[in-house]
Amino acid sequence: MKHQLGLAFFAAMIVSQAIAEIKMGAPFTDGAVLQRGRVVPVWGKIISSEDAPRHVTVMFAGQTKTAEVGTNGEWKVFLDPMEASKESRTMTVEARGTGNGEQVSGNGERLEIKDVLVGEVWFASGQSNMECPIWGSSTRYRDMKGGFMTMMTRLPNIRYVKCFRTWSVEPKEISAVWRKFMPEDLQQFNSINTGVGGRKSEDISLSAIAFYYARELYLALDVPIGIIDASWGGSNIDAWTPRCGYDDCDESIRKTAEYQVRKPAPNKQYPITESRQQPTVIYNGMVAAFAPMAMRGLIWSQGCHNWKESELYCAKLHALYNGWCREFKNPKLSFYLVQPSPWIHNWLGICMAQTEFCAEEKNAAIAVTADAGNFWDIHPNDKEIVAKRLVLHALKRDYGFDIPEVDSPVAKLVSFKEGKAIVSFDHVKDWYVYAKDHSRKPAFELASEDGEWHGAQIENFRKKTSKEGKEVDTDYIDGPDIVLSSEAVPSPIRVRYMGKPRTSGTLYNEAALPLGPFEMGNGE
Repeated sequence: MKHQLGLAFFAAMIVSQAIAEIKMGAPFTDGAVLQRGRVVPVWGKIISSEDAPRHVTVMFAGQTKTAEVGTNGEWKVFLDPMEASKESRTMTVEARGTGNGEQVSGNGERLEIKDVLVGEVWFASGQSNMECPIWGSSTRYRDMKGGFMTMMTRLPNIRYVKCFRTWSVEPKEISAVWRKFMPEDLQQFNSINTGVGGRKSEDISLSAIAFYYARELYLALDVPIGIIDASWGGSNIDAWTPRCGYDDCDESIRKTAEYQVRKPAPNKQYPITESRQQPTVIYNGMVAAFAPMAMRGLIWSQGCHNWKESELYCAKLHALYNGWCREFKNPKLSFYLVQPSPWIHNWLGICMAQTEFCAEEKNAAIAVTADAGNFWDIHPNDKEIVAKRLVLHALKRDYGFDIPEVDSPVAKLVSFKEGKAIVSFDHVKDWYVYAKDHSRKPAFELASEDGEWHGAQIENFRKKTSKEGKEVDTDYIDGPDIVLSSEAVPSPIRVRYMGKPRTSGTLYNEAALPLGPFEMGNGE
């Protein structure tokens, strides 16, 4: 009898103890990079028995912050802004009973997150040209230099997270795996049998644009860099847009991006290609778990999937941006876009929508890739030039580098006089033409009232005297304005650039940044 009473008492003592498990928010795992110079939210959830811990204390970099645990087990503390640090430090998280130093008994009440750095944190998102890996199993879908770049790169203070493709009707909890810019991590796909079980190299290999972007930032700033690659080929912009992003949108945008995600009817399965295009579902599956982490900004390469609704794309960019700003609690989030590169399609409408958005949103800017396409491949494989043009914006806008010009030229005004079009631009002082075939025929066209487009030539090329004493054109243009004419259009009323499929950009400003596609009429 005494033996039975003893066992019962021992069992009761075990039950009375609180068994607390600390579950951290997505970004907070070993090897993490925290954002410098900003308040850093750190959050998680306590999973426990009846006697739940009432407080959680986080200790990192000389700071100690304590927060109450909510009735749902959730908690959040805020670390004060920190200086950048390459020092490998440990973040300690403890669950406590009363907040007065009394630690709860049981398992999992103390957690250590090791090898944490402080530096600059960015997201890289979008569809296939962002997802296109630095190195992978497909010869047609990887960066041209990725093989030796991943073998040669040994920069352990750059860390990355590769988010697996997933979509969800509701925000989904995930946990980040931080990897280093070291060959064993960057070429990890080589260690598995790619293609088995649907696991292709692009599912686990870092985005090439993200790779070069993080590398260039590190070389310029010399602080730890963290980059999170959440990208999915063939995805539309609505799938990446948080639901709150639509709150202030025009009714037409709300209508095209229905709030109610379609749920499968009984005994019916919708194909993944259809389901993952529903509004917000990729954001929920791949991004939501990271909010509201402190970060500097987002680089974005997307638009091809939405090319048929370019008239709505500017508004949808506002919805995307506003939603991310709200979810990440950062109204000044930097947002740098990549324009679609030349291909068999005409991206004119999407490019103009992006230009319009960036004119309206002061925290946004464009990397123009009018010269970096492949007419026969929607995934051009030079991703380094794309990333470097994105980095230019970050260095000047976010980090105060003294760079005279980081923007590509933008058409601002056109006038028509005596059968000629005179186009004025921002962000250019001096033009030059560069084409692989040495031609001086940039892809300009003029149209009259009949709406038919005809090729146009530049009238104000700078002249030089040849050895034979003849006056010939140079590769430079006189003045920042461009004068155009076409024998087929004696009375032009509109001008456009790169309005046809399979046309490349060949016009550059003094900073070697290309002019992007545009169309304009008098007074626009």
